[in-house]
Amino acid sequence: MEVAQDLRYARTHEWARLEADGSVTVGITDHAQELLGDLVFVETPQVGRRFAQGQECGVVESVKAASDIYAPVSGEVIAVNEELAASPEKINQDAYAAWIFRITPADPGELSALMDAAAYAGMIDAGQG
Repeated sequence: MEVAQDLRYARTHEWARLEADGSVTVGITDHAQELLGDLVFVETPQVGRRFAQGQECGVVESVKAASDIYAPVSGEVIAVNEELAASPEKINQDAYAAWIFRITPADPGELSALMDAAAYAGMIDAGQG
């Protein structure tokens, strides 16, 4: 399991990266994709939709399970990764490169309240995820 050091993490296994323009790129963690197995479908949120932090905003499905995606921060979706519609396995290949959506945060402080890499790895090691 890889945990990228430069990202923030939600307890629900989404990663979040602050971009230079102030937007936040979101995906699921390497740990999450390992648990799910081979992904066969990704339902991305609709561009323009607003979500509250922790609100369900999409779904990833594998050959053995489906899992909801939750917004790690509140805000408006400004982009989705269109490649995932035809190639959901890109998340299995590199969970940190295969982003799912980008959001403009309503409260930038929510990002800093997410776990850092060490805290997320500790949560996984403690069997809480």
